[in-house]
Amino acid sequence: MSSILVFVAAALALHGLRPELDPVHSQMSLYLIGAWGPLLQAAYACLSIGMIALAVGLRRAMVPASRSAAPLLLFVLGGIALTTTAYAWMDLPGLDRTLEGLVHGVSAQAAFLCATTAMVLQAMRLRLDPHWRRAWPWLLAWALACFASVWGLALWRDAPRGLAQKAVIALMLGWLVTACLMLWRRTRVGRPRAAPDAGRMR
Repeated sequence: MSSILVFVAAALALHGLRPELDPVHSQMSLYLIGAWGPLLQAAYACLSIGMIALAVGLRRAMVPASRSAAPLLLFVLGGIALTTTAYAWMDLPGLDRTLEGLVHGVSAQAAFLCATTAMVLQAMRLRLDPHWRRAWPWLLAWALACFASVWGLALWRDAPRGLAQKAVIALMLGWLVTACLMLWRRTRVGRPRAAPDAGRMR
């Protein structure tokens, strides 16, 4: 949860620190380049760690029969891709294409696809856990909306790139925050109390 809040705070702060960038048309990748770029790079890396931590936490909080390595693996791959995206700059408009720009583009798409696919698979596994069964239908619907929005972002070329991308990111962050809160509540409520000390019982 802390990593998500750090990312959101950094992203919002950069919109104020970089007034020369149009928030409607400027993708998040442009905020990685130039002044204050390292701040967003660190926030990307922090978010990557948070996604992986959430995946581990969800896995440990579920009954063994409902666990699957696939969501965890995809969250790990998504986190690695997100960090790679942060440190490989995109090609600026009007300039020649570079290998670094290609790496950035592929990593960004991989981060989106791996993370949203992980959300879908994780939500589907929740139906097998009696403690999560009530939440899985709407968490799955939300995850599917995130997955569809990523494809919509890729296919809808006429959309304002900055605003559309940030809307997709906000939708994904909302799912992650909700999963964090539910995990916190589940582990707090479900944590067994310590057995009374045998010596005191005597």
